[in-house]
Amino acid sequence: MSNEIKVHEHGFVKLLDVMGNDEEVENAARISYGEGTRKTSQTRNLIRYLMRHKHTSPFEMCEVKFHLKLPIFVMRQLVRHRTANLNEYSGRYSVMSDDFYFPKGKNLKPQSSTNKQGREEGELGADTGEIEFEIFSIFDGAKTADHNLIDSKLSRELSRIVLPVSNYTEVIWKIDLHNFFHVINLRAEKHAQQEIQDYANAMYHLVYPHFPICCEAF
Repeated sequence: MSNEIKVHEHGFVKLLDVMGNDEEVENAARISYGEGTRKTSQTRNLIRYLMRHKHTSPFEMCEVKFHLKLPIFVMRQLVRHRTANLNEYSGRYSVMSDDFYFPKGKNLKPQSSTNKQGREEGELGADTGEIEFEIFSIFDGAKTADHNLIDSKLSRELSRIVLPVSNYTEVIWKIDLHNFFHVINLRAEKHAQQEIQDYANAMYHLVYPHFPICCEAF
């Protein structure tokens, strides 16, 4: 099975490493059974009990680590979960990506009339072609300006200031299983912004085969 899922046009979620499995969660709770001494049904029953009664520490014994490529505005929603360890691509050391998140056509939604934070289903009052042109003009101008500033010997850490939050960044992101489930609970939820839902669902899909009983209980 692939350990990488493409997200949108330019992004991806790649599972780099996993520490532990369902049995390790059980071992942490029981401290400790020998290998092969219990049935899968016993593991499932215990993990469901732990999840249901919010005994979180056994889940904290396991970790997952990802390599993510995502727009900066999506990264801002992910970095709010301060329980993860992360290291992000540096625009001071390296030239920033020329990739931008560019929603088009049916993905361009109007502002919600009931939710100040979100969009709603329905048609925009304007031609989406005009809206797409406005967005593209910003991307094209920002990318050209960034390259021109670098060519003019301006430092990378200053030339990047012209780039919008739709620009892509990359990050190594590591988190324990308990806090991973907390992130998924919030970011895969239907009221979360669609773009962060797409990344959360991809991460969950990659983690599930490594912790199927924990994910079922979750």
